[in-house]
Amino acid sequence: MTATAKSIPDKARAVIIGGGIAGCSVAYHLTKLGWTDVVLLERKKLTSGTTWHAAGLIAQLRATANMTRLAKYSQELYGSLEAETGIATGFRRVGSITVALHNERMEELRRSASMGQGFGVEVGEISVAEVKSRYPHLNTSGVVGAIALPKDGQGDPGNIALALAKGARQRGAQVFEGVKVTATLVQNGRVTGVVWQQGEDTGQIDAGFVVNCAGMWGRDVGLQAGVNIPLHACEHFYIVSEPIAGLEQLPVLRVPDECAYYKVDAGKLMLGAFEPLSKPWGMNGIPEAFEFDQLPEDFDHFEPILDAAVNRMPILGQAGNIRFSTALKVSPPTTPTTSAKPPTCAATSSLRVSTRWGFSPAAARAWRWRSGCTTASGHSTLAMLTLHGRNRSKAIGNTSRIASAKRWACSTPTITHSAKRPPRGV
Repeated sequence: MTATAKSIPDKARAVIIGGGIAGCSVAYHLTKLGWTDVVLLERKKLTSGTTWHAAGLIAQLRATANMTRLAKYSQELYGSLEAETGIATGFRRVGSITVALHNERMEELRRSASMGQGFGVEVGEISVAEVKSRYPHLNTSGVVGAIALPKDGQGDPGNIALALAKGARQRGAQVFEGVKVTATLVQNGRVTGVVWQQGEDTGQIDAGFVVNCAGMWGRDVGLQAGVNIPLHACEHFYIVSEPIAGLEQLPVLRVPDECAYYKVDAGKLMLGAFEPLSKPWGMNGIPEAFEFDQLPEDFDHFEPILDAAVNRMPILGQAGNIRFSTALKVSPPTTPTTSAKPPTCAATSSLRVSTRWGFSPAAARAWRWRSGCTTASGHSTLAMLTLHGRNRSKAIGNTSRIASAKRWACSTPTITHSAKRPPRGV
């Protein structure tokens, strides 16, 4: 066995599968709670799935009270994480503005803002004139109002994940890259450990808890325990302009009625979209070699959103060369307040995002089956762990935002395909 393989323990209190921002955050927060016997296994390099290309928007307002609390905590943690670990996270409190194009949307924003204020989130309504003064490049035609959050921000998701991993290591966690989990062990209806592979080496870790943070591989990992998790990857499109002369740092801007958001980074303007119709990817499985990969662009798919964006943000149409990127995102088909029944689950059972019991969004993909959920073979089991039973009341707390399954795209005079990003380590 290689030296690295020799160092992988055969027992752990918790094994975390997946080294994206969710897995790194779970490791960070478990060790912050005093758990030192924690092992994280990543099949390739940390962040190499969907984390490395995420937009990095850090927003505090969410659809539910618990998610709003967790999002508020996230931005507070990101503000101190760099000082704690020494890894630059790119976190900046640039603020955010969300505009409404009709009265019904404005009513929704007011209610969301009211809920946020109840949890100490600094948010308030601003006039159309104030929107224009804070975002001079915006065409305010049709805008009826807006809300602003001065402490919202943006950061580098990849580096935030690496900082979380380092923080976990500093408190005793072990993080292994290039180690794939090939089986999840279940005995008497309870997950008891995992089987791993590194090159030609294999081994087993017995564990009291196993957390599935495998992102777009989450369904495959779930099936190892006999549970069919309704999770699938979707193509994710966005565009980034070339540097625009005189473009200063601006708040993140969201225009939900046009399914778009905008952010400025290093003098460039980025447009992303929350597309109404997502485009699934990997219907026949994810390639084994997938690592920091991107996909071919689909200009036709994004064109309607781009047309609206150029009208809303005229400077985008004057930006010259545009980089078109197609990456991947995953999202559960439920919100923290709704349920979905996989075909292998009994009718009386339900699947919910872990935040339903106060777990962090970082554990977002660490799904939990309620007692009574059965697999096709009839065995009661936990899907992807977690911290069930006696520890359920303790929030892991997390920093990671759960991205919605959405595709982004763009169109402009000149389009170049983004290069594959080189691997990064810690």
